[in-house]
Amino acid sequence: MPGCPEITDSGRCPTHRAEAERARGTTTQRGYGQQHRTRFRPGVLARDPACVCTEQDHGHAQPCGQPSRHADHWPLSRRELVDAGHDPDDPAHGRGLCHSCHSRETGRHQPGGWNT
Repeated sequence: MPGCPEITDSGRCPTHRAEAERARGTTTQRGYGQQHRTRFRPGVLARDPACVCTEQDHGHAQPCGQPSRHADHWPLSRRELVDAGHDPDDPAHGRGLCHSCHSRETGRHQPGGWNT
């Protein structure tokens, strides 16, 4: 974190990591409620059982093909879908990603992401 004197191998120090998590809020506070758990996530993972990350994501012509573990809103974020008046829990607005690809995408594109 800019201005933090604690040296870490990567990312934020434990104090700033905890601070960032508190500011981020719970999944329910971020809008991931019952419909996300029962409609969006199962629908995306059933359609995309293997990770569908794209060439620009990892520098390869083919998706990585690892088992999907996360239902990722794409190409618009959940916030952008809500702002545009779309149903963010429609599986058509998502893609299945493995843990590694989802972590990388979250770090790059979410506000406060660790790669920004």
